[in-house]
Amino acid sequence: MKLIKTITLVAIIAVLGASFYLYQFNKTAMDPQATMKKVEFDLLRGMKPLEIATNLEKAGIISNARMVYWIGKIMQGWTGIKAADYELSPSMSPDQIFKIFKSGIGIQHSILVREGDNIYQVAASFQEAGLAKKDVALKLLKNRDFIIALGLGNEGLRSLEGYLFPNTYFYDKHDQMASVVKRMTDAFLRSWTPEVDLRARELGMSRLQVVTLASMIEKETGAAFERPIISAVFHNRLRKKMRLQSDPTTIYGMWERYTGNIHKSDLLAKSDYNTYTIPSLPVGPISNPHPDSLKAALYPNEVEYLYFVSKNDGTHVFSRTYEEHNGWVKKTQLDPKAREGKSWRDLNKNKVKAATHATAQ
Repeated sequence: MKLIKTITLVAIIAVLGASFYLYQFNKTAMDPQATMKKVEFDLLRGMKPLEIATNLEKAGIISNARMVYWIGKIMQGWTGIKAADYELSPSMSPDQIFKIFKSGIGIQHSILVREGDNIYQVAASFQEAGLAKKDVALKLLKNRDFIIALGLGNEGLRSLEGYLFPNTYFYDKHDQMASVVKRMTDAFLRSWTPEVDLRARELGMSRLQVVTLASMIEKETGAAFERPIISAVFHNRLRKKMRLQSDPTTIYGMWERYTGNIHKSDLLAKSDYNTYTIPSLPVGPISNPHPDSLKAALYPNEVEYLYFVSKNDGTHVFSRTYEEHNGWVKKTQLDPKAREGKSWRDLNKNKVKAATHATAQ
């Protein structure tokens, strides 16, 4: 009887000792001082616990793969882990690593859709981000079945142009391009509220027409205060069945062969996007517009302007008659002195100055 008690006591002490050791190992980092050392660790979907632990040891993040494997088994550390690309460190304990694996919060990459970017530029951004080759991205952005799957099958879209909401999108490197694009279109659909839809119907315009007009406004001016005026010019011309004669639409129609200059032959060429030859909106958007451009398309200023011409500084001068417009063209475009020392980039410089001044106050 005495022997049994002794054996039992020894067993209890051994279990307690082992438990304490495992607890300590679980809470202790391999190198607590290596806080500055960061290791990118790719936890792939379908990887087995022992494989993960072995890869952690090979990466120099933990000291003993077998121990970490069994700790995870005993303490349910492997339960609920999520595939992602994680940033780890030898200064992290196994317990901390398991918590990170369960969080699913991996290294976040980002892709930016700028206001006024078109799908060709967005496709280039996808390639730069390593999500897809440019031609593959373009193919998806124009894919009819994909457009239908996104809930936009009734829009009559040739591509997702105009429906990629400008913003910065964060993603894990395991994300597919299609899932990132869906987030862009979902953001656009959220911005199209019942109030916006009602206003479009009041104007007798479809969503595609509103987005198309907004995309043109976006490309015509970088000055926010001009958007509702530019919108008014286009609305006025549409009512009078005048050609919109917007250079950005012509450029978009020949984007893949555009070299930086528009020639007379380009303005005369037949194209669904050449508003010098068609007396209507182009067949679809030419960029992904800022929400303010969308608002301007829906709420144009009540002015009678029919023309505008660049003042060479990022802003425009507006006219009611062709004679008045022609006079401004001579002053601002045909006179070489009118261009001296001016650039549309000046508008951005002034924005920066204004923002700096406002911050300083």
